[in-house]
Amino acid sequence: MKLSGNWFQNEATQKVFAVLNDAGYQAHMVGGCVRNALLDAPVSDIDISTDATPETVSNLAKNAGLKVVPTGIDHGTVTIISGGEPHEVTTYRKDVETDGRRAVVVFSQSMIEDAERRDFTMNAIYADAQGEFLDPLGGMDDLNARRIRFIGNPVDRIREDYLRILRFFRFTAWYGNPDLGWEAGSLAAIASNLAGIETLSKERVGHEVKKLLLAPNPAPALAVMEQTGVLHAVLDGADTKTMPILVHLEEKAGMEPSFTRRLAALGGRNVADAFRLSKSDERDRSAIQHAAMSYQDGKETGYRLGEKLGMDAKLLRSAYLETDFTTQDVQDVQAGAAAVFPVRAADLMDRFQGAALGKKLKRLEDLWIGLGLTLSKQDLLGGLDD
Repeated sequence: MKLSGNWFQNEATQKVFAVLNDAGYQAHMVGGCVRNALLDAPVSDIDISTDATPETVSNLAKNAGLKVVPTGIDHGTVTIISGGEPHEVTTYRKDVETDGRRAVVVFSQSMIEDAERRDFTMNAIYADAQGEFLDPLGGMDDLNARRIRFIGNPVDRIREDYLRILRFFRFTAWYGNPDLGWEAGSLAAIASNLAGIETLSKERVGHEVKKLLLAPNPAPALAVMEQTGVLHAVLDGADTKTMPILVHLEEKAGMEPSFTRRLAALGGRNVADAFRLSKSDERDRSAIQHAAMSYQDGKETGYRLGEKLGMDAKLLRSAYLETDFTTQDVQDVQAGAAAVFPVRAADLMDRFQGAALGKKLKRLEDLWIGLGLTLSKQDLLGGLDD
């Protein structure tokens, strides 16, 4: 079995390999690109490992007429631009000191040492320029079984970087076999190192949680996160009971996973701060959750939030109530999103000014919404003297 595909056999990528191999150095693809290719998943980034030092890599690439960007030079990584595409090239490394957030590394000449510092066995499969595999830690067997297994002692791997706790659940949600169950040793190591999560930056935590929530079905992983205490360590007050219902309704409705919709389903306190959400993500999450927990009908929700967020809110409300999300729900949200309140401030200025104008406009809009967004401008203005 060999890797195949234009993603690494193209001229630009093969030139990066040739720059290193022709000078007598090793060069192997590793990590997500190899894993995803073996799983028939999309490959977005090409990571190459080598025994050449960053300085040597840079000099060889420049001599070959390629652009070099020192993206992570202190950690042994340079980015080579070939054919307009970035290729991250990292020197073999081994950890000499860690604090649970970052590691002090030294360069190595050994692929095995480089493999042993990685997180999971399925991320330590290497492939050369021809697509031939090198599997120093047995990652291929785990990948074929869809088994997420820490390299070596789980406690050691976790204490090197506590973010690996969240990565374990994210990888399980994306790549794990749900029929395998959960490896007791890994869960015990996670449960005994929960305090380490507090040392992580909220940006890193938020980035990892977002990737987890975008998995096709994150519900089983989130449930075990809740049971082990991980979920509450990252989001106080979160609750997973709605998530499997929401995922089921999403699938029936043919709706793609949404980070803000699923995050709203988790609830919790101080969500924006817990994950350092962007203003737009927090605005959408809050709007979805508020509307889903209100008594708004589909038309009002669509009018107030627009079609996309309105669908998210109505879908989440159906999950809360454990009811179907119907064609009528879709039509109501779409009708509300398309509706335009027929009265403008200028229509009232001959009778109202200032705060009174705003108050009257709001009362008319509430009346229009309450009666199904159907009253005309004439209907609404005709009752001004009532």
